[in-house]
Amino acid sequence: MSNSQADTSAKPPSSSRASSHLTSGERPNCDPAAPPATTQGTMSAMQLFRSLSWGDRLLAPLVLAAMILGVGLGNAVPQDRLDDIFDASTPGSASWEGVSVPLLVGLLVMIWPAMSKVQWEKMPILFKSRTIYVHLGISLVLNWIVAPFIMAACAWIALPEASMDRERRGVLLVGVARCIAMVIIWTGIAQGDTDYCAILVVFNSVLQIVLFSPYAILFCDILGVRAGTDLAQLSLAYDQVAKAVGIYLGIPLAAGAVTRVIALTTLSKQRRDQFFGYFGLLGMAGLLYVIIVLFMSQGRAIIDNIGTVFRICVPLIMYFTIVWTTTFLSFWKFSQSRWGSHAGGYDKAVTQAFTAGSNNFELAIAVATASFGTDAPEALAATLGPLIEVPVLLVLSYVALYLRDKMRWEPAAVPKEAEGLSLAEKGSAER
Repeated sequence: MSNSQADTSAKPPSSSRASSHLTSGERPNCDPAAPPATTQGTMSAMQLFRSLSWGDRLLAPLVLAAMILGVGLGNAVPQDRLDDIFDASTPGSASWEGVSVPLLVGLLVMIWPAMSKVQWEKMPILFKSRTIYVHLGISLVLNWIVAPFIMAACAWIALPEASMDRERRGVLLVGVARCIAMVIIWTGIAQGDTDYCAILVVFNSVLQIVLFSPYAILFCDILGVRAGTDLAQLSLAYDQVAKAVGIYLGIPLAAGAVTRVIALTTLSKQRRDQFFGYFGLLGMAGLLYVIIVLFMSQGRAIIDNIGTVFRICVPLIMYFTIVWTTTFLSFWKFSQSRWGSHAGGYDKAVTQAFTAGSNNFELAIAVATASFGTDAPEALAATLGPLIEVPVLLVLSYVALYLRDKMRWEPAAVPKEAEGLSLAEKGSAER
Protein backbone atom coordinates (compact mmCIF):
# COMPACT_ATOMS: atom_id res chain seq x y z
CA MET A 1 0.00 0.00 0.00
CA SER A 2 1.35 3.39 -1.00
CA ASN A 3 2.17 5.82 1.78
CA SER A 4 0.23 8.48 -0.08
CA GLN A 5 -3.07 6.69 0.28
CA ALA A 6 -3.94 7.62 3.79
CA ASP A 7 -4.76 10.84 5.56
CA THR A 8 -7.51 13.00 4.16
CA SER A 9 -5.75 16.10 5.40
CA ALA A 10 -2.73 15.41 3.25
CA LYS A 11 -2.45 16.50 -0.36
CA PRO A 12 -3.29 13.58 -2.64
CA PRO A 13 -0.90 12.30 -5.27
CA SER A 14 -1.26 13.26 -8.88
CA SER A 15 -2.23 9.76 -9.92
CA SER A 16 -5.84 9.38 -11.03
CA ARG A 17 -6.17 6.14 -9.13
CA ALA A 18 -8.22 6.80 -6.03
CA SER A 19 -8.54 4.32 -3.22
CA SER A 20 -11.55 3.65 -1.06
CA HIS A 21 -12.36 4.94 2.37
CA LEU A 22 -11.88 1.46 3.79
CA THR A 23 -8.29 1.18 2.68
CA SER A 24 -7.31 4.81 2.67
CA GLY A 25 -8.63 8.11 3.79
CA GLU A 26 -8.01 9.99 0.58
CA ARG A 27 -10.79 11.66 -1.31
CA PRO A 28 -10.64 11.82 -5.08
CA ASN A 29 -10.38 14.83 -7.34
CA CYS A 30 -8.83 17.12 -4.71
CA ASP A 31 -5.49 17.54 -6.43
CA PRO A 32 -5.26 20.60 -8.68
CA ALA A 33 -2.43 18.91 -10.57
CA ALA A 34 -4.62 15.99 -11.58
CA PRO A 35 -7.74 16.51 -13.69
CA PRO A 36 -10.86 14.73 -12.53
CA ALA A 37 -11.36 11.24 -13.82
CA THR A 38 -14.45 12.37 -15.62
CA THR A 39 -12.45 14.69 -17.90
CA GLN A 40 -10.07 12.01 -19.10
CA GLY A 41 -12.56 10.26 -21.39
CA THR A 42 -15.00 7.59 -20.37
CA MET A 43 -13.56 4.33 -19.10
CA SER A 44 -14.83 0.84 -19.67
CA ALA A 45 -16.04 -1.21 -16.73
CA MET A 46 -12.75 -3.13 -16.75
CA GLN A 47 -10.70 0.07 -16.75
CA LEU A 48 -12.77 1.38 -13.86
CA PHE A 49 -12.22 -1.85 -11.96
CA ARG A 50 -8.47 -1.62 -12.53
CA SER A 51 -8.45 1.96 -11.26
CA LEU A 52 -9.75 0.81 -7.87
CA SER A 53 -7.45 -0.03 -4.99
CA TRP A 54 -6.83 -3.70 -4.22
CA GLY A 55 -9.07 -3.38 -1.20
CA ASP A 56 -12.01 -2.24 -3.32
CA ARG A 57 -11.34 -4.90 -5.95
CA LEU A 58 -11.38 -7.69 -3.38
CA LEU A 59 -14.21 -6.39 -1.22
CA ALA A 60 -17.08 -7.85 -3.26
CA PRO A 61 -15.73 -11.45 -3.38
CA LEU A 62 -14.68 -11.18 0.27
CA VAL A 63 -18.21 -10.10 1.26
CA LEU A 64 -19.68 -13.03 -0.68
CA ALA A 65 -17.25 -15.42 0.99
CA ALA A 66 -18.12 -13.96 4.42
CA MET A 67 -21.84 -14.47 3.76
CA ILE A 68 -21.34 -18.10 2.73
CA LEU A 69 -19.04 -18.75 5.68
CA GLY A 70 -21.52 -17.19 8.10
CA VAL A 71 -24.44 -19.31 6.87
CA GLY A 72 -22.26 -22.43 6.99
CA LEU A 73 -21.13 -21.77 10.55
CA GLY A 74 -24.68 -20.93 11.60
CA ASN A 75 -25.85 -24.35 10.49
CA ALA A 76 -22.81 -26.22 11.81
CA VAL A 77 -22.76 -24.82 15.36
CA PRO A 78 -25.42 -26.21 17.77
CA GLN A 79 -28.40 -23.92 18.28
CA ASP A 80 -27.99 -23.69 22.06
CA ARG A 81 -24.42 -22.53 21.57
CA LEU A 82 -25.55 -19.89 19.08
CA ASP A 83 -28.15 -18.66 21.58
CA ASP A 84 -25.46 -18.28 24.23
CA ILE A 85 -23.44 -16.13 21.85
CA PHE A 86 -26.01 -14.08 19.93
CA ASP A 87 -29.37 -14.19 21.74
CA ALA A 88 -29.46 -11.21 24.09
CA SER A 89 -32.54 -12.63 25.84
CA THR A 90 -30.73 -15.83 26.85
CA PRO A 91 -29.60 -15.69 30.51
CA GLY A 92 -25.84 -15.48 30.74
CA SER A 93 -25.37 -14.54 27.08
CA ALA A 94 -22.70 -12.02 26.11
CA SER A 95 -24.85 -8.97 25.38
CA TRP A 96 -25.03 -5.26 26.09
CA GLU A 97 -28.13 -3.08 25.66
CA GLY A 98 -29.94 -5.83 23.78
CA VAL A 99 -27.18 -6.56 21.25
CA SER A 100 -24.70 -9.42 21.35
CA VAL A 101 -21.18 -8.37 22.29
CA PRO A 102 -19.56 -10.14 19.28
CA LEU A 103 -21.73 -8.08 16.93
CA LEU A 104 -21.26 -4.89 18.93
CA VAL A 105 -17.47 -5.19 18.88
CA GLY A 106 -17.49 -5.75 15.13
CA LEU A 107 -19.71 -2.72 14.51
CA LEU A 108 -17.48 -0.44 16.56
CA VAL A 109 -14.29 -1.72 14.92
CA MET A 110 -15.87 -1.29 11.49
CA ILE A 111 -16.83 2.37 12.00
CA TRP A 112 -13.85 3.56 14.08
CA PRO A 113 -11.27 3.84 11.25
CA ALA A 114 -13.77 5.60 8.98
CA MET A 115 -14.54 8.18 11.66
CA SER A 116 -10.82 8.81 12.22
CA LYS A 117 -10.41 9.86 8.58
CA VAL A 118 -13.08 12.54 8.69
CA GLN A 119 -11.51 16.00 8.79
CA TRP A 120 -13.15 17.06 12.02
CA GLU A 121 -10.72 19.96 12.33
CA LYS A 122 -12.16 21.46 9.11
CA MET A 123 -15.81 21.36 10.21
CA PRO A 124 -15.99 25.04 11.26
CA ILE A 125 -14.86 26.02 7.75
CA LEU A 126 -17.33 23.66 6.13
CA PHE A 127 -20.23 25.15 8.08
CA LYS A 128 -19.44 28.56 6.60
CA SER A 129 -20.79 27.29 3.28
CA ARG A 130 -24.44 28.08 2.59
CA THR A 131 -24.82 24.85 0.66
CA ILE A 132 -24.33 22.68 3.75
CA TYR A 133 -27.63 23.98 5.13
CA VAL A 134 -29.35 23.23 1.83
CA HIS A 135 -28.04 19.68 2.00
CA LEU A 136 -29.22 19.32 5.59
CA GLY A 137 -32.71 20.31 4.48
CA ILE A 138 -32.59 17.86 1.57
CA SER A 139 -31.41 15.11 3.91
CA LEU A 140 -34.29 15.84 6.29
CA VAL A 141 -36.84 15.46 3.48
CA LEU A 142 -35.24 12.33 2.01
CA ASN A 143 -34.70 10.49 5.28
CA TRP A 144 -37.80 11.38 7.25
CA ILE A 145 -40.48 11.99 4.62
CA VAL A 146 -39.60 10.22 1.38
CA ALA A 147 -37.70 7.07 2.40
CA PRO A 148 -40.04 5.68 5.11
CA PHE A 149 -43.07 5.95 2.83
CA ILE A 150 -41.19 4.29 -0.03
CA MET A 151 -40.40 1.40 2.32
CA ALA A 152 -44.07 1.23 3.33
CA ALA A 153 -45.13 1.08 -0.32
CA CYS A 154 -42.54 -1.62 -1.12
CA ALA A 155 -43.59 -3.67 1.92
CA TRP A 156 -47.28 -3.60 1.01
CA ILE A 157 -46.62 -4.35 -2.67
CA ALA A 158 -44.34 -7.32 -1.97
CA LEU A 159 -46.00 -8.63 1.22
CA PRO A 160 -49.73 -7.89 0.87
CA GLU A 161 -51.10 -11.07 2.52
CA ALA A 162 -52.50 -11.07 6.03
CA SER A 163 -50.23 -14.01 6.79
CA MET A 164 -47.21 -11.72 6.22
CA ASP A 165 -48.35 -8.96 8.58
CA ARG A 166 -45.60 -9.59 11.11
CA GLU A 167 -42.86 -9.85 8.50
CA ARG A 168 -44.13 -6.62 6.96
CA ARG A 169 -43.82 -4.86 10.30
CA GLY A 170 -40.21 -5.99 10.60
CA VAL A 171 -39.45 -4.59 7.15
CA LEU A 172 -41.06 -1.27 8.09
CA LEU A 173 -38.98 -1.14 11.25
CA VAL A 174 -35.88 -1.24 9.06
CA GLY A 175 -37.29 1.58 6.93
CA VAL A 176 -37.74 4.03 9.80
CA ALA A 177 -34.32 3.34 11.34
CA ARG A 178 -32.23 5.87 9.43
CA CYS A 179 -28.55 5.11 8.94
CA ILE A 180 -26.15 6.76 11.37
CA ALA A 181 -22.84 4.99 10.86
CA MET A 182 -22.25 2.48 8.08
CA VAL A 183 -23.18 5.00 5.37
CA ILE A 184 -19.73 6.53 5.72
CA ILE A 185 -18.25 3.23 4.49
CA TRP A 186 -20.28 3.26 1.26
CA THR A 187 -19.63 6.96 0.72
CA GLY A 188 -15.90 6.33 0.99
CA ILE A 189 -15.94 3.46 -1.49
CA ALA A 190 -17.95 5.55 -3.99
CA GLN A 191 -15.52 8.47 -3.50
CA GLY A 192 -18.16 10.81 -2.14
CA ASP A 193 -17.67 13.67 0.30
CA THR A 194 -16.99 12.01 3.65
CA ASP A 195 -16.90 15.31 5.52
CA TYR A 196 -20.43 16.14 4.35
CA CYS A 197 -21.41 12.57 5.14
CA ALA A 198 -20.23 12.92 8.74
CA ILE A 199 -22.32 16.07 9.17
CA LEU A 200 -25.41 14.37 7.73
CA VAL A 201 -24.85 11.37 10.00
CA VAL A 202 -24.71 13.51 13.14
CA PHE A 203 -27.73 15.54 11.97
CA ASN A 204 -29.83 12.43 11.36
CA SER A 205 -28.69 10.91 14.64
CA VAL A 206 -30.15 13.82 16.57
CA LEU A 207 -33.39 13.56 14.58
CA GLN A 208 -33.47 9.81 15.17
CA ILE A 209 -33.48 10.25 18.94
CA VAL A 210 -36.60 12.42 18.62
CA LEU A 211 -38.43 10.83 15.69
CA PHE A 212 -37.68 7.11 15.71
CA SER A 213 -40.13 6.13 18.45
CA PRO A 214 -43.23 7.90 17.02
CA TYR A 215 -42.27 6.88 13.48
CA ALA A 216 -41.84 3.23 14.45
CA ILE A 217 -45.22 3.16 16.17
CA LEU A 218 -46.90 4.99 13.25
CA PHE A 219 -45.53 2.68 10.56
CA CYS A 220 -45.47 -0.62 12.45
CA ASP A 221 -48.68 -0.39 14.49
CA ILE A 222 -50.86 1.79 12.24
CA LEU A 223 -49.73 1.90 8.60
CA GLY A 224 -48.12 -1.52 8.58
CA VAL A 225 -51.13 -3.65 9.55
CA ARG A 226 -54.76 -3.96 8.53
CA ALA A 227 -57.40 -2.27 10.66
CA GLY A 228 -58.64 -4.55 13.39
CA THR A 229 -55.62 -6.86 13.27
CA ASP A 230 -54.78 -8.20 16.72
CA LEU A 231 -50.99 -8.07 16.95
CA ALA A 232 -48.60 -7.22 19.76
CA GLN A 233 -48.06 -3.47 19.94
CA LEU A 234 -44.59 -1.99 19.58
CA SER A 235 -43.28 -0.59 22.84
CA LEU A 236 -40.56 2.04 22.59
CA ALA A 237 -38.97 4.61 24.86
CA TYR A 238 -36.83 7.58 23.87
CA ASP A 239 -34.03 6.51 26.19
CA GLN A 240 -33.82 3.17 24.35
CA VAL A 241 -33.23 4.95 21.05
CA ALA A 242 -30.82 7.45 22.60
CA LYS A 243 -28.74 4.61 24.03
CA ALA A 244 -28.55 2.91 20.65
CA VAL A 245 -27.44 6.12 18.93
CA GLY A 246 -24.88 6.77 21.65
CA ILE A 247 -23.44 3.27 21.36
CA TYR A 248 -23.33 2.84 17.59
CA LEU A 249 -22.41 6.42 16.67
CA GLY A 250 -21.11 8.15 19.78
CA ILE A 251 -18.45 5.61 20.74
CA PRO A 252 -16.79 5.19 17.30
CA LEU A 253 -17.14 8.93 16.59
CA ALA A 254 -15.35 9.84 19.82
CA ALA A 255 -12.72 7.16 19.27
CA GLY A 256 -12.16 8.33 15.69
CA ALA A 257 -11.83 11.98 16.68
CA VAL A 258 -9.36 11.17 19.46
CA THR A 259 -7.36 8.92 17.14
CA ARG A 260 -7.18 11.67 14.53
CA VAL A 261 -6.06 14.30 17.05
CA ILE A 262 -3.32 12.01 18.33
CA ALA A 263 -2.15 11.19 14.80
CA LEU A 264 -2.11 14.85 13.72
CA THR A 265 -0.19 15.99 16.78
CA THR A 266 2.33 13.17 17.20
CA LEU A 267 3.11 11.76 13.74
CA SER A 268 4.94 13.22 10.79
CA LYS A 269 3.09 13.42 7.49
CA GLN A 270 4.76 10.27 6.16
CA ARG A 271 4.07 8.29 9.32
CA ARG A 272 0.53 9.61 9.46
CA ASP A 273 -0.11 8.51 5.89
CA GLN A 274 1.16 5.04 6.72
CA PHE A 275 -0.91 4.85 9.90
CA PHE A 276 -4.22 5.84 8.30
CA GLY A 277 -3.57 3.52 5.36
CA TYR A 278 -3.05 0.46 7.52
CA PHE A 279 -5.69 1.55 10.03
CA GLY A 280 -8.23 1.53 7.20
CA LEU A 281 -7.65 -2.21 6.80
CA LEU A 282 -9.08 -2.64 10.29
CA GLY A 283 -12.36 -1.18 9.02
CA MET A 284 -12.48 -3.72 6.20
CA ALA A 285 -11.77 -6.54 8.63
CA GLY A 286 -14.54 -5.23 10.90
CA LEU A 287 -17.02 -5.15 8.01
CA LEU A 288 -16.26 -8.75 7.01
CA TYR A 289 -16.46 -9.85 10.65
CA VAL A 290 -19.88 -8.19 11.07
CA ILE A 291 -21.16 -9.95 7.95
CA ILE A 292 -19.96 -13.33 9.24
CA VAL A 293 -21.57 -12.73 12.64
CA LEU A 294 -24.90 -11.58 11.16
CA PHE A 295 -25.18 -14.50 8.75
CA MET A 296 -23.98 -16.93 11.41
CA SER A 297 -26.62 -15.75 13.89
CA GLN A 298 -29.39 -16.23 11.30
CA GLY A 299 -27.88 -19.05 9.24
CA ARG A 300 -30.26 -21.73 10.50
CA ALA A 301 -33.30 -19.44 10.25
CA ILE A 302 -32.37 -18.60 6.66
CA ILE A 303 -32.19 -22.26 5.66
CA ASP A 304 -35.29 -23.33 7.64
CA ASN A 305 -37.43 -20.45 6.32
CA ILE A 306 -35.93 -20.03 2.89
CA GLY A 307 -39.27 -19.27 1.22
CA THR A 308 -40.17 -16.55 3.72
CA VAL A 309 -36.64 -15.18 3.56
CA PHE A 310 -36.87 -14.72 -0.20
CA ARG A 311 -40.25 -12.99 0.20
CA ILE A 312 -38.81 -10.57 2.75
CA CYS A 313 -35.80 -9.86 0.54
CA VAL A 314 -37.99 -8.51 -2.28
CA PRO A 315 -39.22 -5.27 -0.60
CA LEU A 316 -35.77 -4.66 0.87
CA ILE A 317 -34.06 -4.91 -2.51
CA MET A 318 -36.78 -2.72 -4.04
CA TYR A 319 -36.34 -0.12 -1.31
CA PHE A 320 -32.54 0.18 -1.39
CA THR A 321 -32.48 0.31 -5.19
CA ILE A 322 -35.36 2.77 -5.62
CA VAL A 323 -34.27 5.24 -2.93
CA TRP A 324 -30.62 5.26 -4.00
CA THR A 325 -31.36 5.51 -7.73
CA THR A 326 -34.02 8.19 -7.33
CA THR A 327 -31.78 10.34 -5.14
CA PHE A 328 -28.71 9.91 -7.33
CA LEU A 329 -30.50 10.70 -10.61
CA SER A 330 -32.43 13.60 -9.06
CA PHE A 331 -29.16 15.19 -8.00
CA TRP A 332 -27.73 14.62 -11.48
CA LYS A 333 -30.70 16.45 -12.98
CA PHE A 334 -30.34 19.15 -10.35
CA SER A 335 -26.63 19.54 -11.18
CA GLN A 336 -27.55 20.53 -14.74
CA SER A 337 -29.21 23.71 -13.50
CA ARG A 338 -27.32 26.96 -13.03
CA TRP A 339 -27.49 26.94 -9.24
CA GLY A 340 -27.18 23.19 -8.96
CA SER A 341 -23.84 23.21 -10.75
CA HIS A 342 -22.37 24.76 -7.60
CA ALA A 343 -24.23 22.66 -5.04
CA GLY A 344 -25.13 19.35 -6.63
CA GLY A 345 -21.91 17.74 -7.86
CA TYR A 346 -21.24 14.00 -7.87
CA ASP A 347 -19.49 13.99 -4.50
CA LYS A 348 -22.52 15.50 -2.75
CA ALA A 349 -25.04 13.48 -4.77
CA VAL A 350 -23.58 10.09 -3.96
CA THR A 351 -23.31 11.10 -0.29
CA GLN A 352 -27.01 11.99 -0.16
CA ALA A 353 -27.93 8.83 -2.10
CA PHE A 354 -26.22 6.53 0.38
CA THR A 355 -27.46 8.50 3.39
CA ALA A 356 -31.05 8.15 2.16
CA GLY A 357 -30.65 4.54 1.01
CA SER A 358 -28.96 3.17 4.13
CA ASN A 359 -30.53 2.11 7.42
CA ASN A 360 -29.60 1.75 11.07
CA PHE A 361 -29.97 -2.02 11.16
CA GLU A 362 -28.39 -2.21 14.61
CA LEU A 363 -31.27 -0.21 16.11
CA ALA A 364 -33.91 -2.08 14.09
CA ILE A 365 -32.60 -5.47 15.22
CA ALA A 366 -32.32 -4.39 18.85
CA VAL A 367 -35.86 -2.96 18.94
CA ALA A 368 -37.41 -5.94 17.11
CA THR A 369 -35.67 -8.41 19.39
CA ALA A 370 -36.57 -6.55 22.58
CA SER A 371 -40.21 -5.96 21.56
CA PHE A 372 -41.14 -9.26 19.90
CA GLY A 373 -38.46 -11.82 20.85
CA THR A 374 -35.54 -13.27 18.95
CA ASP A 375 -37.66 -15.94 17.23
CA ALA A 376 -40.37 -13.51 16.08
CA PRO A 377 -41.02 -12.90 12.36
CA GLU A 378 -40.41 -9.20 12.99
CA ALA A 379 -36.91 -9.98 14.29
CA LEU A 380 -36.15 -12.19 11.28
CA ALA A 381 -37.23 -9.44 8.88
CA ALA A 382 -35.19 -6.81 10.73
CA THR A 383 -32.13 -9.06 10.69
CA LEU A 384 -32.46 -9.60 6.95
CA GLY A 385 -32.14 -5.82 6.49
CA PRO A 386 -28.34 -5.71 6.73
CA LEU A 387 -28.01 -9.06 4.96
CA ILE A 388 -29.56 -7.37 1.90
CA GLU A 389 -28.24 -3.85 2.49
CA VAL A 390 -24.55 -4.76 2.57
CA PRO A 391 -24.28 -6.52 -0.82
CA VAL A 392 -26.78 -4.20 -2.56
CA LEU A 393 -25.10 -0.98 -1.43
CA LEU A 394 -21.66 -2.41 -2.16
CA VAL A 395 -22.76 -3.05 -5.74
CA LEU A 396 -24.26 0.45 -5.91
CA SER A 397 -20.91 1.88 -4.77
CA TYR A 398 -19.30 0.44 -7.88
CA VAL A 399 -22.28 1.49 -10.01
CA ALA A 400 -21.87 5.07 -8.75
CA LEU A 401 -18.23 5.18 -9.85
CA TYR A 402 -19.17 3.78 -13.25
CA LEU A 403 -22.00 6.28 -13.73
CA ARG A 404 -19.79 9.16 -12.62
CA ASP A 405 -17.46 8.39 -15.50
CA LYS A 406 -20.16 7.65 -18.07
CA MET A 407 -22.05 10.84 -17.18
CA ARG A 408 -18.81 12.86 -17.06
CA TRP A 409 -20.07 14.12 -13.72
CA GLU A 410 -17.57 16.26 -11.87
CA PRO A 411 -17.71 17.51 -8.26
CA ALA A 412 -19.55 20.76 -7.62
CA ALA A 413 -17.94 23.74 -9.30
CA VAL A 414 -16.00 26.22 -7.16
CA PRO A 415 -14.29 29.50 -7.92
CA LYS A 416 -10.92 29.34 -9.64
CA GLU A 417 -9.02 30.57 -6.60
CA ALA A 418 -10.34 27.68 -4.51
CA GLU A 419 -9.02 24.89 -6.73
CA GLY A 420 -6.04 24.09 -4.51
CA LEU A 421 -8.04 23.87 -1.30
CA SER A 422 -9.42 20.82 0.47
CA LEU A 423 -13.13 20.10 0.16
CA ALA A 424 -13.79 21.68 3.53
CA GLU A 425 -11.98 24.83 2.47
CA LYS A 426 -13.82 24.76 -0.86
CA GLY A 427 -17.03 24.95 1.12
CA SER A 428 -15.86 28.26 2.52
CA ALA A 429 -15.01 29.51 -0.95
CA GLU A 430 -18.50 28.61 -2.20
CA ARG A 431 -19.89 31.45 -0.15
